[in-house]
This record gives sequence, structure tokens and C-alpha cells, in this order.
Amino acid sequence: MASSPLTRVMRYATICIAAISLSACGINSVPTAQEEAKARWADVQSAYQRRADLVPNLVATVKAAAQSETQILTNVTEARARATSINVTTDDLSNPEEFRKFQDAQNQLTQALGQLRTVVENYPQLQSQARFADLMTQLEGTENRIDNARTKYNEAVQDYNTEIRTFPSIIGAKLIHGAEPMEPFTAEPSAQTAPSVNFDFGADTPGDTSSTDTDTAAN
Repeated sequence: MASSPLTRVMRYATICIAAISLSACGINSVPTAQEEAKARWADVQSAYQRRADLVPNLVATVKAAAQSETQILTNVTEARARATSINVTTDDLSNPEEFRKFQDAQNQLTQALGQLRTVVENYPQLQSQARFADLMTQLEGTENRIDNARTKYNEAVQDYNTEIRTFPSIIGAKLIHGAEPMEPFTAEPSAQTAPSVNFDFGADTPGDTSSTDTDTAAN
């Protein structure tokens, strides 16, 4: 027996209501927020990779003019190696331990690059080299990109973490997606501050990093 028009209308209405209810429970909003956070993470990785690509040329340029500063140059090279050896995938964004390893390694590279500031003042020939000036301009721009990428990533993570914890999206987040909170970058003034490209540190010496740490933290 064929269903009546009213029955068909009621059936379609029920399907529509069910679809709307499911959508309101995070079926679509949770993965949408998750994909946005993953996209912003890709921007973070790209910015950090750009910095890593600059380091070898920067070290080589400084080494040519300051061959005695082997320890600082070695620190930068080793910090870069550690930073590039830790690969955090989108699956690791909900893993606090792996995310912390990545952030710590990047912080170490930031600090190592900051140590180069103690070298340059003692080698004025470096500052007069067009190649060195170009590298430092690129480094400054890259540090700005990193800061912007981290900020946008943290904003996307905040939106995602809020989405999976609030009603009604928490229903779909837990029962369907098995969603876990993502890790944001945390502020660590002594390590997260981008190295300055202002090399006017008259009192600094290559072996003294105490004033560098103070300047870095104050920026």
C-alpha cells in the first residue's frame, strides 16, 4: 500500500530534523574546526622550516669572518639539527609530550641564534657584508612569520578545544569523533622571544652570554 502524501512529508521532515540535530551535535563542526587547526599547524611548520633553511648560510657567513667562534657556531648547528629532527604530525597535536619536545627544540634554536648577537659586534666586517645583512633581514622576517603562524595556530586550537568541550558539540566529539584537545604553544619569555637583529651590544663579548639572555628576555 502506497504511503499517503502526508506520511511522506512527515518522513522527510523527520529526516531533516534528524540531520539538523546531528549537525548541531558536532558531526560537521568538530572536524571543520579540527581541519582548520591542522591547516594552521602546517603554516607553523612552514615558518620554522624557512628559519632552519636560513641557518646553514648564516653560520657559514659568520664563520668566514669569525673563525674563532667555533663553540657558538657549533651550538647553532647542533640546535638546528635537533629542531629539524623532531617532526610533529597532525596526529601528535593532541600529544603533550611530543608537542613539548618540538617546542623545546625550537626554543633551543632560538636561544642559539640569540648567542650570535654576542659575536657580531666584535666583527664589524660582518655588518658591512651585503650577504650577511640580507640573511639577517630574512631571519627577522622569518621570526615574524613564526610568531604570526603560532598566534593563528593557537587561535584555531582554542576554537577547536572549545568546540569539543561545549554542548551540544561535545556529544559528537566524544561519541563519534573521539576528539582529544590539541596542544597550543605556551609563552616562555626566556626562550620564545625572537632574536633581535639589532647588534648594538657594545659591552658584549663572544664568551659572555649573560647580557644576551637579559636582552632577549626583555624584548
